[in-house]
Amino acid sequence: QAKSGEYLWDTLARLAPGLGIALAVGVPLGLITGLSRGFAQGTSALFQFLRMVSPLSWMPLAVIVLGVGDAPVVFLLAFAAVWPILLNTAAGVAALDANWLLLGRSLAATRRETVLRIVLPGITAHLLTGVRLAIGLLWIVIVPAEMLGVSAGLGYLGLDTRDRLADPELMAVIVFIGALGWLLDA
Repeated sequence: QAKSGEYLWDTLARLAPGLGIALAVGVPLGLITGLSRGFAQGTSALFQFLRMVSPLSWMPLAVIVLGVGDAPVVFLLAFAAVWPILLNTAAGVAALDANWLLLGRSLAATRRETVLRIVLPGITAHLLTGVRLAIGLLWIVIVPAEMLGVSAGLGYLGLDTRDRLADPELMAVIVFIGALGWLLDA
C-alpha cells in the first residue's frame, strides 16, 4: 500500500514541473501572440505544426539529449501542455474588449501595467481553460512516458503489474489512474 503511494508521488513530482514549465513558456508566448499581430502571423504555422506532433514521438530524441530518467518525461509533459496554454492565452487576449486597452492607454499605463492589470485579469477564464486542458493532456501523456526509462510512477506501476501478470493489480492501477485523473480535472 505504501509503495502505491510512493508511485503516486513520483508521478505528481514529474507532473508539477512539466505544468510549471508549460505555464512559464506558454503564457508569455500566448501574450505575445495575442498582442502582436506580426508575431502571431509569423509563428502560427510553426505552432500549429508542433502542436500536432505527438509528445510521445519526441521520446527517443528526448532520451538522446536529456538521458534516461525524469528529465525526458518532464520535457514531454511540458511539450504536451504548452500548446493549450499558449493558444488559450492568445485567444483570451484576442477576445479582450479593445476599450479596456484603450482605457489603459488613455490613463498612461505602461506596457507592464497594461499586461498585469488589464490583460491578465481579462483573460483569466481563457487561461484557466488552457490549464485544465493541459492537465488532461499531461495525465494522458505521463502514463506512457513513465513506461519508458523510469523505475517509479503510476505508468511504471502499470507496466510492472502487466509484466508480473498481476491482472487484478493492473485493473486496480487503471481504475486508480482514471479516478485520479478525474479528480485532477475537477
